[in-house]
Amino acid sequence: MNAWSAEEFEARLRSIGEKRYHHLHPFNERMHSGSLTEEEFRGWVRNRFYYQMNLPVKDAFILTKLPGSADRRRWIQRIIDHDGREGTEGGIEKWVRLGEAVGLSREELFDVDTVLPGVRFAVDAYVDFCRRKPWLESVASALTELFAPDLLSRRITDVRQHYPWIAEEGLEYFRARLTQQPKDIAHLLELVLENAKSREQQDACARALEFKCDVLWCLLDAVQFAYGKGS
Repeated sequence: MNAWSAEEFEARLRSIGEKRYHHLHPFNERMHSGSLTEEEFRGWVRNRFYYQMNLPVKDAFILTKLPGSADRRRWIQRIIDHDGREGTEGGIEKWVRLGEAVGLSREELFDVDTVLPGVRFAVDAYVDFCRRKPWLESVASALTELFAPDLLSRRITDVRQHYPWIAEEGLEYFRARLTQQPKDIAHLLELVLENAKSREQQDACARALEFKCDVLWCLLDAVQFAYGKGS
């Protein structure tokens, strides 16, 4: 079977997000319609933090496998964006501020023993995927970022409108990602489209992206089951 052209392959990848990205999840739809209770929103922030704190871990696994120094220099910025540098605040710390804005303490957020089992299982599976799989598939799994900017913009607007009890400084994580993600997305697409040359490689990348969509969906399934009032 012939490989897709780069344009066809990118369209295929984008179509996966249109059908499977977690913006379609009922919990997420309720969040953006303003239907979540404070307990539900707090439960999402608390459990999503386990995913956030593991992002630099999975990126470190990918970093060790990238074949070229130029790509490694670009990829390492993703780790810095989340972990920060000495004296500067990264995405993890910004998410802590979101947690504090919804009434969670730093100790609660970093207490991994209180993470929902379903969330832990999904996130750990994603980190393990990036540890075990070839670098190209691991990178492709991160292409969910293709679908995130519009959702982030909506989240800022909708949280301001529907959840005025959340302090404005709690939204800094989402604002920062709006400026960080374009360069991340460009690098992801460059790596996948230029290196997935065979149909076999393209199919493997598509499956990796589907898997990542499932991870994010399962995370929300677990939160909805534990906290959801509208499920």
